Amino acid sequence: MAGIVLITGASRGIGAATARRCAQAGWDVALNCVRDLGAAEQVAEQVRALGRRALVVPADVADESQVQQMFEQVDAGLGCLTGLVNNAGIVAPMARLEAMDAARWRRVFDVNVVGTLLCCQQAARRMSTRHGGTGGAIVNLSSRAAEFGSAGIYVDYAASKGAVDTLTKGLARELIAEGIRVNGVRPGIVETDIHATSGIAVGTPEIAAGIPIGRLGRAEEIAEAIAWLLSDAASYTVGALFDVAGGR
Repeated sequence: MAGIVLITGASRGIGAATARRCAQAGWDVALNCVRDLGAAEQVAEQVRALGRRALVVPADVADESQVQQMFEQVDAGLGCLTGLVNNAGIVAPMARLEAMDAARWRRVFDVNVVGTLLCCQQAARRMSTRHGGTGGAIVNLSSRAAEFGSAGIYVDYAASKGAVDTLTKGLARELIAEGIRVNGVRPGIVETDIHATSGIAVGTPEIAAGIPIGRLGRAEEIAEAIAWLLSDAASYTVGALFDVAGGR
């Protein structure tokens, strides 16, 4: 199955790599970003260079009205959606629990959890056979932090990804009878810009030494797992959480 896929947080990192990989697999790609339109347009040009259509759809995934408008733009600009990758996510600077305020927790959960839920909701309304759709596939990006808890670093981020895992499993069972497969990917430590926000120096030998494979992951390696879960090759895979973390 290759049709039309919407990838949130697609201007860089895992989202951008997934856009390119999906284009290689024959998907037309809608690329969401919240701020960096220039970077998203560059990725869109890379998709077009691979012979596929591309559309940039800016929106804050935590804002319900913006999410609805984003999906309507995809409807009008590309057509009937058959794939969704919920990649948009944020992390706050490293901090212990006592240094975190409620505003920080709310923003992390709004983007990482509510944003994923809102996008799944809009996608289901379009893909579900109950609503006249032809089915599709959803991949939610989580993190190995959901299991480790990230004590003393960002327990709020880890908790938000734990919620995403639960959402993935619940929606997988709810939507499969309507032709929609829902799965999750849980990356380990990957060479992306998100770590600059947290303040973690991921390029140090100490970080790599803590990963059994001995190195950080690459965005392209995560994109491979996502593309497979979107494809017909994963037709019997439902509610799975794929750890792509170098053994960590």
